[in-house]
Amino acid sequence: MFKSTQETSIQFVEVSYTVKLQEIRDMRSQLNATLDELENTTMKELDEIRTTLQKSLKNDVDKCSRLKDELQQHVEAVQSLCGKSKKEIEFIASRKCLEKIQQSETYLKKNPLKDQTFMIFHADIDIEQYLSKKSGLGRIVVMNSNQVLTVKRKSEYTVKISSDTKPCSLSGICILPSGHVIVVDRNNEKVKLIDQQYNIVNHSKVSGFLSDICLITPSEVAVTVGNDVQFISVINGQLITGRRFQLPHDVVGIAHHHGALYVISRTALYHYTLTGTLVKKLYEDTGDGSRGKCIVNIFNKLIYCTFLDYRNQYFNKEDLF
Repeated sequence: MFKSTQETSIQFVEVSYTVKLQEIRDMRSQLNATLDELENTTMKELDEIRTTLQKSLKNDVDKCSRLKDELQQHVEAVQSLCGKSKKEIEFIASRKCLEKIQQSETYLKKNPLKDQTFMIFHADIDIEQYLSKKSGLGRIVVMNSNQVLTVKRKSEYTVKISSDTKPCSLSGICILPSGHVIVVDRNNEKVKLIDQQYNIVNHSKVSGFLSDICLITPSEVAVTVGNDVQFISVINGQLITGRRFQLPHDVVGIAHHHGALYVISRTALYHYTLTGTLVKKLYEDTGDGSRGKCIVNIFNKLIYCTFLDYRNQYFNKEDLF
């Protein structure tokens, strides 16, 4: 018995290690994405400044070239008329030549010779200093299954926004590696993005019966809407609606694990691909009265499902492998 228990514990440690390793890699991916975004923004600013400077200098070069060419044409015209008894035409050409000379002098006065222009990059050393002071991406805490968790503090925040017409009814919640939280407001048919200070920073209208949400990538979630699965991405603090596919049954629960979607109707559990292709039906409840909210959670190679009915609550688990 002791040996069997310890062997099970070894397997549990390995599974826990794999899950946490993936979380660390997801966080690193999010940091990479954030740094890429900062780099792209800085590079865009650099490109815009270069374009502005080059355009201004090119305009000066083109203007000078045009004035020089026009002046040269008038000079050649005056020279060609000299000694040909065409005094009136020669006089007009000379006046035109003087006008071009005056235009050139006026332009040079308004646009004096500029010193050579170059760009300087002032790096934001706060970023590097902040990261250099960190000893890691986070802390690793060892816990056991019998350890009692104590709630030290509870805070409540409202998710109601001015455009809501009904009381908020949250049917799903998802935490991104960035620390942002996404909640599903069923009554108002909205998906809302909450920042680290618990402020609603963006929302997206999603018409239909919203019931659940799950994380797909560090910046993408899937939301169940009636018989549909709607994908939503978080880009630059904005919720961007993406692809959507329809299933032949209602969807009240959803979870994602290594590229697989596990979807629950009111009576069955299904395995789908991320494109909406059915892989197989994993479980179906044939009892009477099975209705209500279903929740899917994947851990330790098991799917845990809670099916609620009007008479009782019971628990099922289906082995994935």
